[in-house]
This record gives sequence, structure tokens and C-alpha cells, in this order.
Amino acid sequence: MGIMDDRDLVAMTIKDPGKGFRCLMAKYKEVVYWHIRRLVVAHEDAQDATQETFVRIFRSLSSFKGECSFRSWIYRIATNEALRILDQRRDDRMSLDDSPVELNSMLADEYVDYSDLEAVRLQQAILALPTKQQLVFNLRYYNDLGYDEIAGIIGSTADSAKSNYHIAKEKIIKYMNLNS
Repeated sequence: MGIMDDRDLVAMTIKDPGKGFRCLMAKYKEVVYWHIRRLVVAHEDAQDATQETFVRIFRSLSSFKGECSFRSWIYRIATNEALRILDQRRDDRMSLDDSPVELNSMLADEYVDYSDLEAVRLQQAILALPTKQQLVFNLRYYNDLGYDEIAGIIGSTADSAKSNYHIAKEKIIKYMNLNS
């Protein structure tokens, strides 16, 4: 069976939870994992948050009212799970104002290709952004979501999302130029 429309997916999951949940996982597991992973960095944390995201989706599916797209609703739950983990590690956060030595000492991860130095520097720059800018940048740059959808996910306005994206982009460009 191919990947189905979200409305059909919701209806199937309500009608046949086992089959519907398998289809839901097939469609969204990878994108949810990478969305969370870009925020929390560690593979194990991303796996835990992804699993918890799908548990929450399954438990809350009957309360989904369609006020936003199903995809936005899923991203919002995933974002909240990622933020929960980040809150637990609040003291470990760095900013672009920290020294390059501190930024280079970020946790190594076996799932990251450190031979691509440009990608590593980009990831360091993104991780050093304030959380809201990081969220908006990731959702726009990696997930190619529109500002209205991003605003719904992070609980802001489209103008605010657009502004946060452009500020984040400028900070990343500045970081990349300073560290090239």
C-alpha cells in the first residue's frame, strides 16, 4: 500500500488502530526523527523523543480537530518533545557568541559525517542559534515548510516566523564566513 492522504490516514487509524498506526509510522517516522534530531542532536535522544511523539499522537488522535494540517499537528507534537529534552539540557546550550573552541567541543556523534567540514560548521551554527530561530530555520530549510505552517507549529505568526528565519540565516552566514 502506498503512502496515503492524511485525512484517510487519520480515518484509518481511528477505524483500525494497528494498521493505521503502521501506515502513520511509515509516512512520518523518518521526517519526525530528523526534525527532532536536528534540534536535540544526540541519536538516542532523538529516538526517545520520536517514540514519545508517536505515543502522544496515538493517544491524542481522537482530539485532532483539523484546525491545522495533520502534518503541522505532528510537527507541533514532535517539536514539543524536542523542546522537553532541550529544557532538560538547558545548561549545555551555547550561542554564536561563544568562542569557536567551545563550539568545537560539542558532543561527537557516530551518526554524523564529520568528514564534510562545511556541513559540520553549518550544524554548529544552527545549534548555537536561540531555540525559536533554530526551529524556524530547520522547518524552513530542511522541511521546506511555509511560514504559515511554521507559525502554527511554533505558536507564532507567519511574520514572526519569517523574521526569525531571516535573522537565523544572517547569523549562520556570519558564522560560516568567520569560520571558513
